[in-house]
Amino acid sequence: MSYSALYRKFRPQTFDEVKGQDHIVTTLKNQIRNHRLGHAYLFCGTRGTGKTTVAKILAKAVNCEHPIDGEPCGECETCKSITEGSSLNVIEIDAASNNGVDNIREIKEQVQYSPATGKYKVYIIDEVHMLSIGAFNALLKTLEEPPKYVIFILATTEVHKIPITILSRCQRYDFHRITSNVIKKQLIDLTNQEKVEAEDKALEYIARMADGSMRDALSLLDQCIAFNLGKKLTYDATLDVLGTVDIQVYSELLDFIMAQDVAKVMDLIEDVASQGREWSQFITDFLWFLRNLLLVGQGTDAEEALEVSTEQMKFLQEKAKLIDEKLLIRDIRILSALLEKLRFATTKRVLVEVELIKLCKPEIEMKNTDLAEKVKSLEEQLNLVMLQLKKKEKTKEEKNTKKLPEQKSGQEEQIRKSIERLPEMIRYCLKRAELKFDEKEKATTFTFPEECILEKQYVIDHKELIEKSVHAQIIV
Repeated sequence: MSYSALYRKFRPQTFDEVKGQDHIVTTLKNQIRNHRLGHAYLFCGTRGTGKTTVAKILAKAVNCEHPIDGEPCGECETCKSITEGSSLNVIEIDAASNNGVDNIREIKEQVQYSPATGKYKVYIIDEVHMLSIGAFNALLKTLEEPPKYVIFILATTEVHKIPITILSRCQRYDFHRITSNVIKKQLIDLTNQEKVEAEDKALEYIARMADGSMRDALSLLDQCIAFNLGKKLTYDATLDVLGTVDIQVYSELLDFIMAQDVAKVMDLIEDVASQGREWSQFITDFLWFLRNLLLVGQGTDAEEALEVSTEQMKFLQEKAKLIDEKLLIRDIRILSALLEKLRFATTKRVLVEVELIKLCKPEIEMKNTDLAEKVKSLEEQLNLVMLQLKKKEKTKEEKNTKKLPEQKSGQEEQIRKSIERLPEMIRYCLKRAELKFDEKEKATTFTFPEECILEKQYVIDHKELIEKSVHAQIIV
């Protein structure tokens, strides 16, 4: 017999074999036991979470000749024919390639005929979101009131594209991403059945790389076994096959960035390149490493969101104590933007090198921020300086009030009152100077401190306006 891929060979045949979707499995089994079956179901969720598998099991369970506690027996002719894909009662339709009104019209014509054997005709429409608007509208009436012997099961990865009129006619079931722990247990069980020796750390890494998809995990395991055929599947071999890097490498890279050691960062990039690693995957894994460090630093509740081993958790906890949270957030922001650029870049290594140098030298990153951020930063700095100057001026005035309790001349008081009628910026600049009225010369002298160069120049530029206001000659 020809070789069959692991995800096909070990496809669940009963509800109990389905992993990570207990909330859906329990509901469907209860419906079958109590004869409360719906006429239309909508299975939605990400790839590899069991939508089509559960649909086929449900089709077997409702048609099984000898069901056992809501489960298909797997032994009767009906169960066997559905498993082999030869049953006329279970019709699988790929909506991606059969998405027109004519295809739906064929279904409407077929549902008029009752099943030749078994109780129900089950229509499984995969990727149903690919149907055209016309096809959805043609399906509405049949979906709302199908014959008693017909069950529709719609499966999709993009439920937001399904019209609300279709959603309201179906029982909706959301398939969750499968956790790494559940996937890892399944991989251990399958390697034992296949008599493949594998390191626990290797299976753990495959489970994490699957990103919640059991099918992806089995495909990756299949690939790793083929590479290491007849040998023990090690963690290092897994990294080689998947083109990824050990967590220790990311830890070293972060240390070099924190130390601003560009030379060592470039040496590490050269090592990664010589190993033939894929740059997008390298940056993605580094982002996950930084994200895990950030969550570890947030306390116990955040740590529960991490799917890492106990050994890695201890390592991350020790590492997180040495790193500033603001730096981590900055690095994550820069690398996220880099990941988007890498999708369309032809010289990926150059982009990676430039961005990592930018991480090593924060001042470069500051220079390259957009104009809006620069303006905002300058405004904040200016407001801070103005606030400090006002505080100093207030303190200076209070000191002058204490030191100079003597009465000022009437002419000087008149000049001060005239100054108050000037524009705010001129008033501010004049207050920085020491005012003195010369009775002999009939002139007002403003003496500025050495550090008030800008204020002095501003007063000189507006000298004529000030003289008109105070009705006297001014000397700066």
